[in-house]
Amino acid sequence: MAKQLDEVIAHSRTMIERGSKSFTRAASLMPADIRDSVYMLYAWCRYCDDCIDDQHLGFAQPDVHSEPALDERVRMLRQKTLRACQGVPDGVEFEALARVVEKHAIPECFPLDLIEGFAMDAADHRYSTEEDTLTYCYHVAGAVGVMMAMVMGVRDRPILLRACDLGIAFQLTNISRDVTTDAQMGRVYLPQQWLEEYHLPPRSIGDPAHREAALQVVRRLLGLADRYYDSAGYGIARLPYRCAWSIASALRIYRAIGTTILTRGPSAWDSRVTTSKNQKLAHVALAIGDAAWAGSVGRIRDMPPRGPLWTPPALRGNGPSSTASKVTAAA
Repeated sequence: MAKQLDEVIAHSRTMIERGSKSFTRAASLMPADIRDSVYMLYAWCRYCDDCIDDQHLGFAQPDVHSEPALDERVRMLRQKTLRACQGVPDGVEFEALARVVEKHAIPECFPLDLIEGFAMDAADHRYSTEEDTLTYCYHVAGAVGVMMAMVMGVRDRPILLRACDLGIAFQLTNISRDVTTDAQMGRVYLPQQWLEEYHLPPRSIGDPAHREAALQVVRRLLGLADRYYDSAGYGIARLPYRCAWSIASALRIYRAIGTTILTRGPSAWDSRVTTSKNQKLAHVALAIGDAAWAGSVGRIRDMPPRGPLWTPPALRGNGPSSTASKVTAAA
């Protein structure tokens, strides 16, 4: 069993190292036991995402179109995810998920919420309003933020909400970075209402003639992301120091992507916005101060209300029937 576990962790570590340098850097700062769970959770997420997008470790595979059809792939992922949550995994990535769910008592609603995000992609879902876009961001990233927080020992609903906010902020940044390439694939995550305000046809988002209008919409989206980044920052104070350092680093690294997009202006999508190794190291160094402040001053200060930020159904309410109550009871 120990050998099998080591193989699962090794495979998961390889997936994160090849699939995301930003998350690899952040995860490396965590304590070993938590880091292994982060690797395994990432491996399952990455596998599911690649399955839907015909990618390998997040990178496109030209002229590759997987069988079966998208809706059947979603059904397969949902079934395998549910079985993994029940302790009957099928495949190394689902073995990884099963181990994380069991070790950290993660309710199955959160892994299944991620699968619903992939179902939205498979169904070519349309996003009419800001709330529609935020709902998608929760499913594909906010739910992962909640699970990551649980891996770090968080069970309090207010802190889980801040973790969800960070996942949503990450995804809003992703949408901003990939807005033109997504549009070329027929995927538009920007709210249709916003596009209409700026007279930006969805099919023309990537056209050079519409770059200025696209930039204005993305500027607005990144402004929304900033509100979620700010909210998420308050939750860092409730994490163990090394976890706080890791999350503060990831926050800085990802938020810098949005800053670079705005700095580049209409040319932001001429090439994919990334952060260099030296830039990542600088953000990691600065995050030491963030984590130190969070662990001292941040812990004795009350968190301000989240205000009008969107809240996912799984974390709404305080009654005995709410998922949040079940989460607390599972601790």
